[in-house]
Amino acid sequence: MAILLLADSGSTKTEWCLLLPDQPPLSYHTDGLNPYFLKLEQLQQTVQTQLLPKLPDLSVSQPINVFFYGAGCSGPEPNGRVEAAIRSTLPATHSVSVASDMLGAARSVAGHSSGIVSILGTGANVCYFNGDQIVSPAYSLGFWLGDEGSGGNLGKRLVTAYLHGSLPDDLRADFTALYALDRLKVLDHAYNKPNPNRYFASFAPFLGQHQQHPFVRQLVTTAFTEFVNLYVRRMPDYASTPIHFVGSVAYYFQSLLHEVLSQQQLLTGRIVQAPMRGLIDYHQARQGV
Repeated sequence: MAILLLADSGSTKTEWCLLLPDQPPLSYHTDGLNPYFLKLEQLQQTVQTQLLPKLPDLSVSQPINVFFYGAGCSGPEPNGRVEAAIRSTLPATHSVSVASDMLGAARSVAGHSSGIVSILGTGANVCYFNGDQIVSPAYSLGFWLGDEGSGGNLGKRLVTAYLHGSLPDDLRADFTALYALDRLKVLDHAYNKPNPNRYFASFAPFLGQHQQHPFVRQLVTTAFTEFVNLYVRRMPDYASTPIHFVGSVAYYFQSLLHEVLSQQQLLTGRIVQAPMRGLIDYHQARQGV
């Protein structure tokens, strides 16, 4: 019986799960493996140094089927780069399937049922899933031009308000006590250093800790409303189809998210922090593990 290695990768982190016959799942974490931002050598280095040493010794006589779902895995070239990185570093890979994080999210929360599936984590995206495949993707414009409602987007709104001096005094005092920020440091992270989406998403937990504050409620609900209007309402049958969410932002701000959906008379489906539990169920059922 084949060994399954599942991966759910965002821009910030990757969760891996090794499924061995008749054993409980084994979970591992590495940095994110987004081929949009990383070259082949960087992908290989992350797998080689952060995942491989954690894996148990695997018999080469047992084929390993890898199912990798990742942010930035949106076409043959980036998907092929991830596949090459995995094949060149992991022993005994029998097959490597690389697909978008959207398909992973859809399989996790919708299984074989149709629905609208949204990702709200470091980034943001949405699709219509027909129970088998994604049939109406709404491609994100990425961090600088889109990602409304994501952790990166929320953090960018917060930091911008701080630098403009528009945070209420109590929030500004709390924010200043936690972060030593100045304009030049923020601009350096935004325009010169890699992964600005990760940098700005790192401020989202501050909003989570203060989400009952009127200013924060307004900031978050505005971002969620933009996400719904720009992306969800472009999906087929959006008014009558359950809308599922995957991601830490959706999970930790789910009361505000549900409030926005209710105000627009939309159906809230499942909201999960991460898709791995659902992916385990999905692939075990398919593979008979």
